[in-house]
Amino acid sequence: MRVGRQTVIFEDSPSIFETATTVGKKEGEGPLSNCFDKILEDDYFGEDSWEKAETKLQRETAKRVLEKTEIKEEDVDYFLAGDLLNQCVGTHYAVREFDIPFLGLYGACSTMAESMMIGSMLISGDIANNVLCLTSSHFCSAEKQYRFPLEYGGQRTPTAQWTVTGSGAAMLKKDGIGPYILGATTGKVIDMGINDAGNMGAAMAPAASDTLSALFLETGTKPEDYDLILTGDLGTVGSDILCDLMDKKGYNIYPMHNDCGKMIFDIKKQDVHAGGSGCGCCGSVFCGYIFKELREKKIKKMILMATGALMNPMTLLQGESIPSIAHALIISCEKENFLR
Repeated sequence: MRVGRQTVIFEDSPSIFETATTVGKKEGEGPLSNCFDKILEDDYFGEDSWEKAETKLQRETAKRVLEKTEIKEEDVDYFLAGDLLNQCVGTHYAVREFDIPFLGLYGACSTMAESMMIGSMLISGDIANNVLCLTSSHFCSAEKQYRFPLEYGGQRTPTAQWTVTGSGAAMLKKDGIGPYILGATTGKVIDMGINDAGNMGAAMAPAASDTLSALFLETGTKPEDYDLILTGDLGTVGSDILCDLMDKKGYNIYPMHNDCGKMIFDIKKQDVHAGGSGCGCCGSVFCGYIFKELREKKIKKMILMATGALMNPMTLLQGESIPSIAHALIISCEKENFLR
C-alpha cells in the first residue's frame, strides 16, 4: 500500500530471515568485533589485489548466509547487490559463481537499504519468496578509486571518513519469525552544492533529512515512535548536521539517533577521523550487531536509513558538486500494520 509520494507500507511484511557479515582487520578491532561472522587477518583476503579481495568479501558472505539459512541457490528468487567500484565489478565477479537471477544496484553507500527495500517490494508483491540482499566496500579499493593510492600517503582532513572493509548479506523471506520490514521510504536525489570529497557527511545529511521528513509526514509517525533511528554512514559530522536539520523542521531525533559510521570504530582510539563510511558500513553494522538486537527484542521498532553520495572521480575533477540520496526502512520485531 502506497502512502504519500515516497512511502510504501507492506501489508504482508517480509521477514529478515537471516544475515551474515565479513569485515576487515581494523573493523574487527572496533567495539562491535563480537558481532561479525568473520574477521579478516589480512585485508588482501588471500588475493593479489584489493578489488579481488572485495569480490571475495561478497562471495564468501553470500555463501555464509546461504549456509546459515540452509536455503539452496535454486530456491532464491532474486539476488540484489552492489558496491562502490566502477560498474559494480566487485559484485558482478562475485555473483557470477551463483546460479541465481541477479539485479545489480548502485546507490553508493545507500545500497544495503536500497536492496532490502526492493527485495521487500518483490516479496510483498508476490513476485518472490526468497531474496538475497548483499553489499560491500573496501577501504583500499575505495581510496584507490576515489582519492589517492595508499602509497601516496596523503593527509586526510578532519571531516574525512574511513571506508569500511566489510560485507553484509540479508536473506529476506515471505514467511519468517522476524524481524519484519513494515515499510520503506524511497529517497530523492538531493544536491546542496557540496563539492568536498573529504566531507561526505555534509553532502549526504540533507538527503537523509529529506527522506526522514517524508517518512514521518507520510506515515503520521514521529521520532518517539521508534527505539532507534539509525543512519548508514553520516559519521560524526553528518550526524550532527542531520539532527540539526531535523530539529529545524520540528523533529527532535537526538535521543534515538545513532549512526553506523560512529558505531563500527572506536573513533577516539582508531584514528578514523569522522567515522566510518562505505556500503559495507551499514551492511556490516546492521547485519551484525543490529540484527542480533532486533532478534533479542532489545530493539523493538526502528528506522534504518542508509545514505549515498552519487559522484564519481571524473565528475569531481570536472568541478561538479556531490548529489546524494537516502533510503529508509521501518523495521519491527512484530508483524503489524502500524498505521491502523
